[in-house]
Amino acid sequence: MMKIFKRFRKDESGAVTVDWVVLTAAVVALAAVAYNQISTGTSAISGNVSSALSGTTVSTGLGGGTTPAPSP
Repeated sequence: MMKIFKRFRKDESGAVTVDWVVLTAAVVALAAVAYNQISTGTSAISGNVSSALSGTTVSTGLGGGTTPAPSP
């Protein structure tokens, strides 16, 4: 019985699989955190850009006045 236990303790064939599973889970978790941070940042920036552009008038440079957007 001790011989079987010693052989089982020295066998490391399944340890590599466990290492890869843990490593892959860590990479997926880091990717999810990065995606969340990038998504939040881009939403905030797009809101700032939208606010800045909504108060802007467009000038043609020819008559000094503003022109409305063309209708479709």
